[in-house]
Amino acid sequence: MQKRVIFVMRFVKQIYCYFHATQYISSGYQFWTRADKMGMFTIANVRPGTYSLYAWVSGFIGDYKYVRDITITPGREIDVGHIVYVPPRNGPTLWEIGQPDRTAAEFYIPDPDPTLFTKLYLNYSNPQDRFRQYGLWDRYSVLYPRNDLVFTAGVSDYKKDWFYAHVNRKAGNGTYKATTWQIKFNLKAVIQTRIYTLRIALAAASTIDLLVWVNEVDSKPLFITGLIGRDNAIARHGIHGLYKLYNIDVHGKLLRVGNNTIFLTHGRNSDSFSGVMYDYLRLEGPSGV
Repeated sequence: MQKRVIFVMRFVKQIYCYFHATQYISSGYQFWTRADKMGMFTIANVRPGTYSLYAWVSGFIGDYKYVRDITITPGREIDVGHIVYVPPRNGPTLWEIGQPDRTAAEFYIPDPDPTLFTKLYLNYSNPQDRFRQYGLWDRYSVLYPRNDLVFTAGVSDYKKDWFYAHVNRKAGNGTYKATTWQIKFNLKAVIQTRIYTLRIALAAASTIDLLVWVNEVDSKPLFITGLIGRDNAIARHGIHGLYKLYNIDVHGKLLRVGNNTIFLTHGRNSDSFSGVMYDYLRLEGPSGV
């Protein structure tokens, strides 16, 4: 009979903790838990074996990984002591979009197509279930039939002005066209010799190449993810899939005093399900400023 195995961890913030290889590949069992208000938690009844310990904190980007693997033996209690996650940050926040909670639930979720709605989720007393309606991804083509989404930092409201999924637009005859979203922002000063940081956290991705430009959309992209995502969260009426975080260096010479624009697009337009759900976006100024 397998004996009870308990892990005791102490964190400075409430966290979600899990044992296994990574969130993408697991060759064995996974064990999850959630910390209490004091940052304490236990993982009980873990099968013997060697595990990696990961954790993430709601409200902060990135992941924590314990410094070494942990070997489980029956009847043993392991206390890893006081461990602290320091989320990535290079400089002050110039603007941000969304909440870093690994879902797209805080963004604009449209009303469903009247011919496709599910009565089960028409009770808006539970607004967190709005995303469960069928076909919401195609509502983008209705809301933005010609021009794509434009978000102005400090003016727009991500709850109303940022569509929950960055998807393709219907182009007729069963075809689709890739869409390009814009983030407009104003800078009062730019240090052209320093590095700024653009952080893009994805809540989900499905067969997409995400491309990023700064100001000059006709030039070579500043950043390309490459083909990512097979979690199908969009097609399956989900609000998150596998989390991904990209930290992009933006050289100051690419920015301007005054108005700037970041362009986000994807290079695959084969169907309505190719796209991403953003979790959180943030532009940071240079370190020490």
